[in-house]
Amino acid sequence: MYYLYIVRCADKTLYTGITTDLDRRILEHNEKKLGAKYTASRRPVKLVYSKKFKSRSVASKEEARIKKLKRVQKLELILTYGVRT
Repeated sequence: MYYLYIVRCADKTLYTGITTDLDRRILEHNEKKLGAKYTASRRPVKLVYSKKFKSRSVASKEEARIKKLKRVQKLELILTYGVRT
């Protein structure tokens, strides 16, 4: 199982990624050196959206689609669907 996720950083920016273990990945973003370079200086991060996928391919395609959205569109997605697992 793969998870697409969006986190809100302390500076209110949004970060989108995929992972196989959502809890571990959020912990990495907040506490460890394994988190993304982008989120390291913007801690803490909070999970605001997630969705399950059966394959990495489909999750990656959805991640690419969401990354192309404007901030307003991402916020609408978050408001509409929120955290889903």
